[in-house]
Amino acid sequence: MDRLETLRLFTRIVELGSFTRAADALVLPRATATNAIKALEERLGARLLARTTRQVQPTLDGQAFYERCVQILGELDDAESSLRHLNSSPRGTLRVDLHGTHATAIVLPRIDAFHRRYPDIELRVSSGDRLVDLIREGIDCVVRAGDPHDASLVSRRLALMPQLICASPEYLRCHGVPRHPRELVDHQAVNFFSSTVTQRYPFELIVDGELREFSPSGWLAVSDAESYVICALSGCGLIQLPRYHVAAELRAGRLVEVLSAWRSPPLPVAALYPQHRQLSRRVRVFIDWIAALYTERFGAPESFPSLAADDA
Repeated sequence: MDRLETLRLFTRIVELGSFTRAADALVLPRATATNAIKALEERLGARLLARTTRQVQPTLDGQAFYERCVQILGELDDAESSLRHLNSSPRGTLRVDLHGTHATAIVLPRIDAFHRRYPDIELRVSSGDRLVDLIREGIDCVVRAGDPHDASLVSRRLALMPQLICASPEYLRCHGVPRHPRELVDHQAVNFFSSTVTQRYPFELIVDGELREFSPSGWLAVSDAESYVICALSGCGLIQLPRYHVAAELRAGRLVEVLSAWRSPPLPVAALYPQHRQLSRRVRVFIDWIAALYTERFGAPESFPSLAADDA
């Protein structure tokens, strides 16, 4: 292996925590990967990787070397792009992970337009509601709703999506229509939880210019957005979610908005990518494209009114 291929191999081993997974990702024999790293350590006179029976982790020297390698490889990609005039036509494989409803309702219905603009980019799109490990799973960027809490990721806000509280006509006939947020305590909610957060998410409303939380009782909790809507349609309780997700159900009368006099806070959506990885041209053009897509659908992220405007 030449030196650049060895550097690429080393970065993948660090990111995937495994010689075998890195070799598979780069279509190399496991023995070739092992010998290449052994030769690299001998040439540098330093131990770069600490091997255990379960995982491979960089040593302190290895971590410092890894960060330099990522920078060097990123600069090399940019240099090659400029020489090949790829700034206007980037190429390569782009791995993206999208929240399920963002994939099916917003991005994928328009993805052919992205392909027409950038025909040399091969897209691999995964979707779901679970949190992915971008480094270990080799994902270039993800689109997620909510405020990001991972300091290792760079975030670019795409939208602030208007939300509402709604329920099925059947539920409202049986339990009544709440006329004030304080009445939510007497109602049932379809609760939502995630694999990383054990507690249920409360409803949030802006009351007298302040963000307040309300926690109706409920006998059912789900962990994905489609199940959340289906349970509401079945009369299981109130739900709070972005308006776009249930626009058709609202128009058809299968769901009914409640408490519309009190604004739900908007739900932020962001594109995230690892901060230590050089942002490649293909990732940059994809993020720019979806940013325009979300702005067209929901308006500019900074255009949502402030809390104080609720009382204006």
